[in-house]
Amino acid sequence: MLAGHELYEEALPSAGIITGIGPVHGRLCMLVANDPTVKGGTYYPITVKKHLRAQEIASQCKLPCIYLVDSGGAYLRKQADVFPDKDNFGRIFYNQAVMSAEGIPQIALVLDFCTAGGAYIPAMADESVMVKGNGTVFLAGPPLAKAATGEEVSKEDLGVLLCIARHQEF
Repeated sequence: MLAGHELYEEALPSAGIITGIGPVHGRLCMLVANDPTVKGGTYYPITVKKHLRAQEIASQCKLPCIYLVDSGGAYLRKQADVFPDKDNFGRIFYNQAVMSAEGIPQIALVLDFCTAGGAYIPAMADESVMVKGNGTVFLAGPPLAKAATGEEVSKEDLGVLLCIARHQEF
């Protein structure tokens, strides 16, 4: 609960994510939940450490991982510190792949707007469930589309365009 306490200039309660072990239908699972009220669920260096520790415990104990995802990915002002070594933000996705290959289920519940690195967690999961009308997964969402092209587009329209573009690839 005190991870991140007074570690940075701005408040980062619980390092921006809540982690814990609890039963789901009688089976113990590792739960990792982004806190979107803390910098849009973005990851600081301590957030990454906390997430990696939860995955390490899940791997050692063979616990399915359930990710409640609502994340903007890496906190851009700290991104130089989020990607410095082998235990960086990308290790989260590597761990998901390794645990999945070992038969440890990786399940993502997409609760809201997941962009950039926040989109990789559901993308790397074995199963992803999205809240209809709320859950989105984008490498670059409407704000970046506007910054890059000047065009204003809703998350629904951008999602439809992405689906059409992907369908056309096949």
